[in-house]
Amino acid sequence: MGDGWQLMRIGGIPLRVHPSWFIILVLFTMAFQQQVASTMPDTSGTVWISWFMGLVTALLLFVSVLLHELGHSLVALREGVKVRSITLFLMGGVARVERECSTAMGSLRVAAAGPAVSLILGLILLAASHPGNHVSQLLGNLLTQLGWLNLVLAIFNLLPGLPLDGGLILKSLVWQWTGSQRRGIQVATASGRFLSLFAIMLGFWIVLRGGGFSGFWLVLLGWFGMGASRSQTQTLALQQVLKRETVGPATARRFRVVEAGQSLRSLSKLRLGATEDGDQSLPDWVLVCREGRWIGFITDQPLKDLPVQQWDRQTIADHLEPLDRLPSIQQSAPLWKAVIALESSAQGRLLVLGPAGLPSGTLDRCDLGEAVLKGLSVKLPDGMLTAARRSNTYPFGMPLAQVVKSMKSSGLLEDQSPDAPTR
Repeated sequence: MGDGWQLMRIGGIPLRVHPSWFIILVLFTMAFQQQVASTMPDTSGTVWISWFMGLVTALLLFVSVLLHELGHSLVALREGVKVRSITLFLMGGVARVERECSTAMGSLRVAAAGPAVSLILGLILLAASHPGNHVSQLLGNLLTQLGWLNLVLAIFNLLPGLPLDGGLILKSLVWQWTGSQRRGIQVATASGRFLSLFAIMLGFWIVLRGGGFSGFWLVLLGWFGMGASRSQTQTLALQQVLKRETVGPATARRFRVVEAGQSLRSLSKLRLGATEDGDQSLPDWVLVCREGRWIGFITDQPLKDLPVQQWDRQTIADHLEPLDRLPSIQQSAPLWKAVIALESSAQGRLLVLGPAGLPSGTLDRCDLGEAVLKGLSVKLPDGMLTAARRSNTYPFGMPLAQVVKSMKSSGLLEDQSPDAPTR
């Protein structure tokens, strides 16, 4: 879902409207217009009144949704979590936060705040409907309608399945009980999948019984829930691979080895041979040995700085750089650590070190992405992998850096429960 258009800022939080919101605004206006026209026959002679009240009811319903999301946002801010935006869209509203709360109880308070706002607002509106009816029948009907809608909004969001608030509450409770945030997500995701399937089946049954809009709406909600559940399941699987798999099996060997006593001319020939082979990926590192011992590495800078006549007179040892200047990682490190190291590396590649601290290979973004895909039992065509290697990007545009950042900020990387092992 895109960000949509920004309307204003509320307490520093951008309020956005997604284009799909206008679709549901029209549908709700039509539904509420019919309700006003059917319950108040005296408006039949003045059609514009029923349409006006339908539009007002639809707009005020989304004001209620906005207050619901503000409830989440304000509590999130109190928990130290930055709120990026609030967006109204086809399915209601969503508050986008920078990260999840790092504690189960904090997550529970944020999740419960929205339904609490809707519940309180619904009770206030229903209490005001009776005196409002004395002022105007239209006003009383409006307050009653909005009151019940807010109660329905609160109760619906408390259903125990992701991505609903009830699912987040269930996740937090399981997290608090088991000590595993991942287990909480698994339970809430499974519950959300069951509720979504039930909503789809119930919606189709209502449509077949002539329910029309309400049945279609249930099917749409169920479809949206299934999509969110599938996305959450895929994210969980990706996180598990990043925590479980290590750098060792993903290691390639994209470095060349030369002896310290060789001339710079040999380095030039080595580079010229790589160019003639047509390899357009990152140039291999050149590591330097002396009598079988690693002593450093050399870059192409001496070839650029010195005239060609000097290449036969000077040796590689004259321009040696220590190995510890290369970004490195242990082969026993989990893949999520490799993602962090790669993103902070200017070279876009890591030197992989074995148990004795000696070079055993290299790791770039394509190597890492290929290892993640293998852990997910996904195989990409060789052409896509070649393209990713040439541009030094993760295959298929995988957002591994964002996933690891989210895992780190949510405390998932500290989750050492039995169901989420690391090695």
